Amino acid sequence: MNGNRNGKGKEYDNNGKLKFEGEYFNGKIWNGKVKEYDNNGKLIFKGEYLNGNRNGKGKEYYDNGNLKYEGEYLNRKRNGKGIEYDNNGNLKYEGEYLNGERWNGKGDEYYDNSHANFEG
Repeated sequence: MNGNRNGKGKEYDNNGKLKFEGEYFNGKIWNGKVKEYDNNGKLIFKGEYLNGNRNGKGKEYYDNGNLKYEGEYLNRKRNGKGIEYDNNGNLKYEGEYLNGERWNGKGDEYYDNSHANFEG
């Protein structure tokens, strides 16, 4: 369609490293399940896109492959319920996000040997 990619596909950088996998429309990753990779070809996000942005459920990953965040997105930002982990895979926060920020609403924050519950 007009020389643009449509349908399932992959996108690579100039060095041949995978950057995106997903559903394309008019040459852009658009809707459906997608995977994003960093400049070294490591998976940094796996989840849902709508209208070219992270929307719906998804997961973010650290460079070491550990899960960083699992939850909901709206317009590319964390929004709704989510769980955040530290680089070693330990639970760091579980609760509500709004416009990419935590502590909006209620949640639980975890420290080395303690736990804090709050409502806002």
